[in-house]
Amino acid sequence: MSGELDRAWVDPYEGFEYDTDTVIVSSAYQQEKLGICGIPPEVFGDRVDASFFIGIAIRAGAASGISAQGNVNMLQSLIQHRPAALDEPLTVRGRITAVTNVPRGRTIDTDVWFEDAGGERVITARRRSLKPDPAKSDRGAGERPPPVLADPSAADVLASHSLTPEIVVAYSEEGNSIHYDLEAARRAGFRAPLIGGGMGVHYLLAAIYEEAPPEHFDLDIYFRRPIFWDATFDVAMDPQRRAICLASAESGKVLTEARINLLEQALER
Repeated sequence: MSGELDRAWVDPYEGFEYDTDTVIVSSAYQQEKLGICGIPPEVFGDRVDASFFIGIAIRAGAASGISAQGNVNMLQSLIQHRPAALDEPLTVRGRITAVTNVPRGRTIDTDVWFEDAGGERVITARRRSLKPDPAKSDRGAGERPPPVLADPSAADVLASHSLTPEIVVAYSEEGNSIHYDLEAARRAGFRAPLIGGGMGVHYLLAAIYEEAPPEHFDLDIYFRRPIFWDATFDVAMDPQRRAICLASAESGKVLTEARINLLEQALER
């Protein structure tokens, strides 16, 4: 993956508007990427796994001139207003809502959404990411939100997964080499490449869909710790079904967790 290191990027600023574009998640693409992750594509039927819109939103920013290189996901809001159908054309729109200096660099808040042919929102994907500055501290990225799962050990384990470098490289797409290049990850301060946030969310949503496919949902997703390309983790949900997480199989620590603000199951069809 060669990257676009020579491109003239826009320095992020509050109010920056993304270029509009048409995006499609094809059936073939979903089958390929979920298969790489070890997730059966049939879990989602003819619907798009909304996790894909996290990466698509990041790439929409890159297409508009905002580099994703070296950025680390911190917080992701993912709202499904209705399920997106495989192969359905959607219009992506977005803007930068805040740029904040923190001890470790800058955090960048974005609001990206996807509209159908009628102009109705289908998916909303708001995000806060950290752009580390090697010249600054290696700690401190702003106020840390409190844990969603107070006691992860009490959660119900729904699935377990093991990653390999081959899996993570095959899934990753060009644009942020910390997900697929060892030296780039080390330059950014990580021991090894780490998965993109959207890749981890596939495992959360697959577990939710396995229980009952949702028609609408609203998730606040917190990326607590890096998930490296050789990690083994469990997918666990609290008994009240208000939160779900990826927890390290080795340490039990939460790696990624989501607060479930809304989860409405599909009607019988």
